[in-house]
This record gives sequence, C-alpha cells and structure tokens, in this order.
Amino acid sequence: MLKGFKNFIMRGDVVIVAVGLIIALAFSTLIKAFTDSVINPIIARAQGGHSAGLGWQLGDAGNSATYLDIGAFISAVIYFIIFMMVVYFLIVVPYKVVQARRGVTVFGDPAPAKTCPACLSDDLPMGASKCRYCGTEQPAG
Repeated sequence: MLKGFKNFIMRGDVVIVAVGLIIALAFSTLIKAFTDSVINPIIARAQGGHSAGLGWQLGDAGNSATYLDIGAFISAVIYFIIFMMVVYFLIVVPYKVVQARRGVTVFGDPAPAKTCPACLSDDLPMGASKCRYCGTEQPAG
C-alpha cells in the first residue's frame, strides 16, 4: 500500500501541481501584503476626511459590524486581478511554452462540436454518427 502511494506521489504531474500550488501561495501572500499596504490606504484616502475607509456606517458610529466597507471589496477585486495575472504570466505561459516544445497543446481552443437535434446536447464530436446520450442517429457534417 505504501509503495502505491509513493508511486502516486512521485508522478511528474503531482509534483508539478504541488510546486505550482506552493508558488501560487507564495505569490498570494506577497500580493495580499501589497494590497493591504499600498492599495487599501489609497482607497481609504479617496473618501477623504477622517474615515476608516471607503464606505458608509449603517448603524451606530464606531460599530465595525455595521460598516459597509466598499474599499475592502475594491481591494479584494484588485488583489484577485493581480493574482490571476501573476499566475497566468509566471505559471501558465511558461507551462504552455514547455509543453509546446514537447509537442503537446495545452489550454488550446476546444475541438469543434455539434448539437444533437433530439436531446440538444451540445458536446458531440463533429464526426459522431450517434448521440452518446440518447443514441439518435446524427446527420452527416
């Protein structure tokens, strides 16, 4: 049983995914610090005055539970966009280049598909002669 687990863990795909996750977590921490230390103060300053951030107090003054913090939401959106850009440009693009050198297409356009007129499933290969879901004969083309 342990030998099977060792073989599973030592597969190249599992190691690549594990390294990718570790890199993503490291970048996540870095980007979170950037948004907390740089973006949040800029957004808070945008409201002006002595406000705690960009938003509105819905209940009693000073009650953080009733403070509608739009600035935190804007910061989270900026964080998400930056994080996805980092993942794309530092993980996905190099992975695509390496796989292209190996002759493997990854993250490409999906294969063309047709729709079954009987059950309306839309993921049938163009060359299918029968629907995989309802068994209906498919027209040629």
